[in-house]
Amino acid sequence: MKIKKVVFPVAGHGSRFLPATKATPKEMLPVVDKPLIQYAVEEALDAGCTDLIFITGKTKRAITDHFDHSLEISSNLTEDKKQLFRQMNNIIPSHASCIYLRQGEPLGLGHAILQAKPVLGDEPFAVVLADDLIDAPKGVLKQMIENYADPQSSMISVQKVKKQDASQYGMIATNDTKPNMQQLSGIVEKPLPDDAPSEFGVVGRYIFSNKILSFLEKTNPGAGNEIQLTDAIKALLEEFPVYAYHFEGVRYDCGDKLGFIKANIELALKNEIFGVELSEYLKKRFAP
Repeated sequence: MKIKKVVFPVAGHGSRFLPATKATPKEMLPVVDKPLIQYAVEEALDAGCTDLIFITGKTKRAITDHFDHSLEISSNLTEDKKQLFRQMNNIIPSHASCIYLRQGEPLGLGHAILQAKPVLGDEPFAVVLADDLIDAPKGVLKQMIENYADPQSSMISVQKVKKQDASQYGMIATNDTKPNMQQLSGIVEKPLPDDAPSEFGVVGRYIFSNKILSFLEKTNPGAGNEIQLTDAIKALLEEFPVYAYHFEGVRYDCGDKLGFIKANIELALKNEIFGVELSEYLKKRFAP
């Protein structure tokens, strides 16, 4: 089933990356040579999405500027530079559009998604969290859309997590034994490791039936006085099917400094221009 609309919640403060994020949005921090948000947008475009909805905050102007046609191609540039500038001016193809909506204050992921209601209509839609950079031969959102058939259902991506890390994730419960996609029977936000209902945690890719919006509207503020998306999903699955999709790919938690550094190293090693040279440098650097 085709999904046209995708929501990017990018209004957070990025406090874990201070002082780097004092004046620069966390989503604009580069992994090798592209900002995090560009990886997320390219994944959505590759999956066939055309309506890109950014839920921004007052310090996020750089995101809007990044996707604007703003680079002047002067005649004194080399051909290589001219080609690069053309690419930068066409990150968003002509058949796609960007919509920017302001979240007045960061009241949780659920609240951020709810800000997109006026432009979502009655269609299913996707949500992509730029913090989760996933290196995969086929983008995770594309994988999910190819497996999404029922517009009354919803789908969340999951991965196996270490027991001690369960308190960092929404952890799913399921009685379904299918290998790649299982129907949820429950979901718990950041449980203690011994209380986790399974070993699978939610990662930042979602496809939602439009029904989720009415559940978000009825969700009371939870932890941190925020509207928790997990609480709305928990209520949703009591009436409509929600599936966990086990994606193919390697996920890097770029909301965490170490995860961000790992993403830079691994993607830099794959770079066609300097990956081999970097590999040789690292071998020498850590040689006994």
